[in-house]
Amino acid sequence: MKNVIIKKQQIPDLIKHILQQYVLWGPVREDNLILYRLINSPQQITLDFQKVSLPPKKIVFPQTETLMRFCKEKDMTVEVPSFPKKPMVLFGIRPCDAKSFHLFDTVFLDDCKDPYYASKRKTMISVGLTCSAPPLNCFCSSVGGNPDDPTGFDVLMTELTDEYYLEILTEKGETLLKGFKGCTPATNQDLEKKNEVCDRAKKGIKREISVKNIETILDTIFDSPYWETIAERCIGCGICTFLCPTCHCFDIQDETAQNKGARVRIWDSCMYQEYSCQASGHNPRATQMNRLRNRIYHKFNYLPKNHQVLGCVGCGRCIDTCPVHIDIVEIIAHAREVTQ
Repeated sequence: MKNVIIKKQQIPDLIKHILQQYVLWGPVREDNLILYRLINSPQQITLDFQKVSLPPKKIVFPQTETLMRFCKEKDMTVEVPSFPKKPMVLFGIRPCDAKSFHLFDTVFLDDCKDPYYASKRKTMISVGLTCSAPPLNCFCSSVGGNPDDPTGFDVLMTELTDEYYLEILTEKGETLLKGFKGCTPATNQDLEKKNEVCDRAKKGIKREISVKNIETILDTIFDSPYWETIAERCIGCGICTFLCPTCHCFDIQDETAQNKGARVRIWDSCMYQEYSCQASGHNPRATQMNRLRNRIYHKFNYLPKNHQVLGCVGCGRCIDTCPVHIDIVEIIAHAREVTQ
């Protein structure tokens, strides 16, 4: 598969080409936010951003999703919504967000195949955008990522001066670009420019942590007062979980009106008191300390032990948006000091 170059002024034509055959999601600027939205025209998309405000997990794992509808008149009838048949393209995804889908696959495909997630994931084509200027709180290189990590992409774009370098990584990516006349073959000189951009981006990452043996370290401090100290600030708002590209807690509720209803899956947060409350009234995570500690252990202890994957991709959204400035980088760094 040959890599290609596309001029920036050709991007709208590429978007039109994709829209002819695919459902397209891309980054859109709304007020001061960058959000993934369904795209109907090239004018909607912006590629001038550092980080999308909300992760793309909502595209394959919607915040609210109807699992089935039911109606009882003479007999009970159940209707399952049809699964999407037209393939979709996620355009302009950063490497950290693309990497998060690997963890979702582990949960929703490997552990127990979820047909709702699987139907969307199966048709998904990912067109990535490398980071040329990593945001302040990015630490992807500390958790196995990089600003130009190709993991999970079908096509990966790198911004040069007046053009983009496109790496075609899979057959899906090749099919996506088939018939598009706006690309030219990349040269060795183009590759050198691309590598310079990516090397500069890697050096631009300001924050780092060590996750070496972190599971063992956390095992030794489970009952430490350290967690109480951190949790004193936590207000349990749950923003860290909703904006995390790998958090996937959910609740299922039946919503009814007269003789009709729907079973709906909605996002939930392990930071909420009622999340772990049992039918008996007992709550094994009754305090905010228990819940905050569980979130850290889930990402850096339980998932590495059970699935050999970290539950954090280093995007820094939880740091950026926490109203009380709880910093997951500082938590992991200081956890090592607790044992010393």
